[in-house]
Amino acid sequence: MGLVERTEQLDLRPASWYRSTFATAAPEPVLGEELPAGWEGVHFPFETPFAQLREDGSPAEDGVLPIIDLPRRMYAGEDTEFLAPLRYGDVVTQCTSLGSLVEKQGRAGRLVFADLVREYLVDGEVAVRSTWHDVFLEAQPAVPSPRTAAPEVAAEDVDPDAGADWTVTRSLDSRQLFRFSAVTGNTHRIHYDRQWAREVEGLDDLLVHGPLTRILVLDALTANAGGRRLASVRFRAKAPVLVDTAFRIAGTDGPEGTSVVVRAADGTVLASADATWRP
Repeated sequence: MGLVERTEQLDLRPASWYRSTFATAAPEPVLGEELPAGWEGVHFPFETPFAQLREDGSPAEDGVLPIIDLPRRMYAGEDTEFLAPLRYGDVVTQCTSLGSLVEKQGRAGRLVFADLVREYLVDGEVAVRSTWHDVFLEAQPAVPSPRTAAPEVAAEDVDPDAGADWTVTRSLDSRQLFRFSAVTGNTHRIHYDRQWAREVEGLDDLLVHGPLTRILVLDALTANAGGRRLASVRFRAKAPVLVDTAFRIAGTDGPEGTSVVVRAADGTVLASADATWRP
């Protein structure tokens, strides 16, 4: 396994699709203008040949990861550094390499944690560096969604985000999930095949893409930046975000940056993020 390099010009189409579907309040993409933080994630779609997909629809062979003999693959989070702007029209090279690869034994059986490091370069200089965290899991019988049994649930009648500086409430339907899958080339069945999501993955319904939840968090940070520019974001997925289910993104500013929590209506923590800002 080694380094995979891909080069493309950042055209307006992927960003326009994303904006019209998820971020209509954001400015229209214009050549020469900066991409909002995180929107590099709608460029460089997956290009895995059909014959190299796993049964769950995720890539089995990508030139970076070794073949991992576990049937289920899930996104666990991402750590991103924003070092310089990316602009529409830039010719960008994405370099993807293997970070850490760790095997563990958990309550659910064997696990493999894999990190993919993606660097986005303009004129040979790194503008964005992002480490994508995936986990590979054993097969399991259908069980109640992990969200049902998630331990981080707020006490009844207590608003855990009452002290937040800002909140944003979202709910995504299956059309939006399809659009994100299409623009990013994501063929994981958990996002469009209800039978697979319920019977194989043990979820209550279709899963909202973890990378999409991350970009929505970044959109919320950007909308509430007050003129600040993001320096880094550490995002962690904690429980399933499901289709047609409302969730709230809440941000709280502190001396070291902004902390973000994504919660379900019952207070369950679905994801978290920690952002730092440029001086």
